[in-house]
Amino acid sequence: MLSTQKKSKIVKKHGAKDGDTGSAEVQIALLSENIKELTKHLKTHKKDIHSRRGLVKMVATRRKHLNYLKKKAMARFDKIVKDLKLKA
Repeated sequence: MLSTQKKSKIVKKHGAKDGDTGSAEVQIALLSENIKELTKHLKTHKKDIHSRRGLVKMVATRRKHLNYLKKKAMARFDKIVKDLKLKA
């Protein structure tokens, strides 16, 4: 779970304006950070199947947002992939 400070920092960095939490870039960035934290958790708790299912759902949601962004605005897609160092 991300802290409020961490979330607001990500929103400021990737949002179009202050308080922009709905844009695809912000949602992708927040999901990516959640995925990183959950992956770290699962490395120590290998049998936590419920959290693993949540991780798979987050990855699928992020993929859907990335596909949407790639279809609608290729420049924004390239920028977010480069900023977050994701495989495209």
